[in-house]
Amino acid sequence: MKLIADSGSTKTNWCLEGPDNSITYFDTEGFNPYYVDSDYIYNAIIAKLPAGLPVNEVTGVNYYSAGCSGDKNHIVADALKQVFPSAEITVEHDLLAAARAVLGNTPGFVAILGTGANSCIYNGKEITAQVDSLGFILGDEGSGAYIGKQLLIKYGRGQLPEDLRLQFWDAYHLTPDDIINQVYTKPMPNRFCAGFCKFIIRCIEHPYINSMVRSAFADFFDKLVILYPNYTAYSLNCIGSIGHAFSAILTEVAESYGMKTDNILKAPLEGLVKYHTQEIQTIN
Repeated sequence: MKLIADSGSTKTNWCLEGPDNSITYFDTEGFNPYYVDSDYIYNAIIAKLPAGLPVNEVTGVNYYSAGCSGDKNHIVADALKQVFPSAEITVEHDLLAAARAVLGNTPGFVAILGTGANSCIYNGKEITAQVDSLGFILGDEGSGAYIGKQLLIKYGRGQLPEDLRLQFWDAYHLTPDDIINQVYTKPMPNRFCAGFCKFIIRCIEHPYINSMVRSAFADFFDKLVILYPNYTAYSLNCIGSIGHAFSAILTEVAESYGMKTDNILKAPLEGLVKYHTQEIQTIN
């Protein structure tokens, strides 16, 4: 039995391939090893595993996660080894998951626009160029956390149009002090900010909200995409809930920067399953 998992900062999507080639999908909490430790990850996975899943019979885990690079990989790998003691554990960055899912073995440009943001150039096997998004506090332009943060800033400073301010209050009953307390004293403020994208999606036809999302995607291009040499030679491939939810706006913004749009997918897991299945068939 083998597992493939893609973890963002909010949710982890899993695919279990059984010995009879049966496929089972399930979800657990998402996490970023920059914000949580191995014990947290272990407990979060155990809490949501399907009942009866024979963890000792899992022989391999291919796990892709936000924040998994360099010395952070062991935080996730240690937790996975506790959950699946008999498995060979492979932990890689979710950016590689996005590239493999949307491009397979074809070179191209790939972005993630979910709770966080990221981008790279992929040569069909590995990532060859990457402008660091710098995470929630310093960057992540165009992400759900970034867009949610813009909404909270405008709400806290009294800049929202009155109709939107009233809708926001009716939905959340949060004061600016409540927001500051949540962001500065509670764990995972990126997830908190991104959570307000549900409100933004509901209000996307409002000109003020539409303009705010458009500006956030323009920031994504200004701060990240245009730093890649000859970026207009590539088409934009994007994975993530935010890119998918606002795909029409993203496509328009990309075109304004001279970049065509190719694939925009909500999640990479199905593409990853296809990629790993083809790799196994090639080896065999």
